[in-house]
Amino acid sequence: MGRTGRVSRANNIADLRVLAQRRLPRPIFDYIDGGADDELSLARNSAAFGDYEIVPDVLTDVSQIATEARVFGEAVRWPLMLAPTGLTRMFHGQAELAVARAAAKHGLLYSLSTLGTTRLEDLAEAFGGPKVFQIYIFKDRGLTREFVARCRDAGFHGLALTVDTPVAGNRERDRVNGLSLPPKLTWRSLLSFAAYPGWSLPALRGHRFDFANVSHRVDALAAGPMSLFDYIGGQFDRSLTWRDVEWLAAEWGGPLAIKGLMTPEDAKRAIASGASGVMVSNHGGRQLDGAPAPIDQIAAVRDALGDGPDVICDGGIRRGSDVVKALALGATACSIGRPYLYGLAAGGEAGVDRALTLLREEFERTLALAGINAIARLERRHVRRLRR
Repeated sequence: MGRTGRVSRANNIADLRVLAQRRLPRPIFDYIDGGADDELSLARNSAAFGDYEIVPDVLTDVSQIATEARVFGEAVRWPLMLAPTGLTRMFHGQAELAVARAAAKHGLLYSLSTLGTTRLEDLAEAFGGPKVFQIYIFKDRGLTREFVARCRDAGFHGLALTVDTPVAGNRERDRVNGLSLPPKLTWRSLLSFAAYPGWSLPALRGHRFDFANVSHRVDALAAGPMSLFDYIGGQFDRSLTWRDVEWLAAEWGGPLAIKGLMTPEDAKRAIASGASGVMVSNHGGRQLDGAPAPIDQIAAVRDALGDGPDVICDGGIRRGSDVVKALALGATACSIGRPYLYGLAAGGEAGVDRALTLLREEFERTLALAGINAIARLERRHVRRLRR
């Protein structure tokens, strides 16, 4: 009850971040919070939203605001989706199921990561709402083909193929902290986490950290924990091309978004290769440092693709007003990762619920103050880029 009370007093995502930082051992918090190299893209992802002003209309009836949308072809209450995040059990013992329950309460789409800690079948059984599986193409194509079949059998509505990880980004916080994958949790190693018993004791007593969806096939971790960099280097295929996208699109036959592209040219290639949408993303600033902020690429990608395909802005969202800006620039929806992970770490399902509630309240308040009573009426003219 105490933790629930604390998250209920959070006024914004920044407050939830502070609560998460207080609860998590530093190596675990840094895994959520950190980026690659000098973390320029990490900082820019959020700061870039400040470069856009919202230009309001006035004397519009905003007593009711229509926020319903479709993402991956599925109905959602407002245009936000919960992005795939790996190793979610590190942040709270309820793991992905807590996040999915909160998503269901808010009528939002949830995306499960290949490197998640909950089996996709278990997630599908517990969560009846719209769901997407984030997939990689492994060197073992049989494993990727197996994922497609499992997702189809479990009732997933779409796939999101991540394409920006031919190698792992240089996440120096994780290197300095010596974070292994999965975390090696023993009584001896947990002595270093003694200042955080609220995290350490449940982590030791609960389910072991495991890549629940790949552990039966991938034996890279059989000899013990390894660095994240070694794991990605050993399992992901650097030789991927657009032909592999064509293969996956044909194998799946349903909604497919390409996650991790940044340019109009690649967006057009994605649709030509069989994708139904794109997730404009620099992996939360965790891969190529110095890449553009997703919000700065949305307008150009939308202009290149026209009105049909999904264009999802993935990265940097910290306020509901950020979502309004992205939609006005041409996004179909936005995708969040860190905001809900801060909530999860701060208070489990209640923390995720608080994060989504805050963002939804900010989103609707921004629309009302901007004189917009339906997201379908958002236009490019409602945002203006500041001149520096």
